[in-house]
Amino acid sequence: MSDAGSHAALAEAGGDRVSLHARIVADVEAAILSGSWPPGHRLPIETELAGQYGCSRMTVNKAMVQLAAAGLIERRRKSGTYVRLPQAQSAVLEISDIREEVAGLGVAYRYTLLGARRRTSSVQDQRLLGAEVAGPVLALDCLHFAGARPFCREERLIDLLTVPSAGDESFADRPPGPWLLERVPWSIAEHTIRATEADEAMASTLLIAPGAACLVVERRTRLEERSVTFVRLTYPGAAHALTASFRPGR
Repeated sequence: MSDAGSHAALAEAGGDRVSLHARIVADVEAAILSGSWPPGHRLPIETELAGQYGCSRMTVNKAMVQLAAAGLIERRRKSGTYVRLPQAQSAVLEISDIREEVAGLGVAYRYTLLGARRRTSSVQDQRLLGAEVAGPVLALDCLHFAGARPFCREERLIDLLTVPSAGDESFADRPPGPWLLERVPWSIAEHTIRATEADEAMASTLLIAPGAACLVVERRTRLEERSVTFVRLTYPGAAHALTASFRPGR
């Protein structure tokens, strides 16, 4: 047996097997979350990965099972293994593109980035994201227009520990919502819906009177135990209605 074969055999027989399995999971996860392997990308076959890592196909298969259970990949019989397409609907509310909402009104859509700042997450940031530890985040302040009128203000946090590639994007010409939906898988979305009154700053941004009613939709998305993003969408209450479709549960 060659030195490489002996090393692989020892890895499979001893404690290195766990580390090899964890390494494969971590490497594939990193390729997906960084955007190197976008949704729909076909992964190398298991025998190729086994050769690359110097392990058995069984070890690779175990890693693939774990990645599939986490919702990162999709295994198709007789076709191969692919990066899973992002889910576009939660149990209650659809995660829609604001551009499409505006298009449904029959008016022109426009987007403006009001501010972007990369920083270490504060205690408040961690609470909003549902993150357990401090880390780098990207804070974005965006404004969406329907015709000449502000349609929605978007205040968003992106966890750069989970989505490091977001730190390389300016988001000057494209809203972060569609960018995230296309590139980052998620497994859980939590929505909070409430009514509030516009303070002076929000009233000035949305071109409404101070104290006017606003509809606020807050959403936190996660990938298993890892936070992805938190977004607060504030709409002028007099010009927006929220519709949700429900189906009987099991």
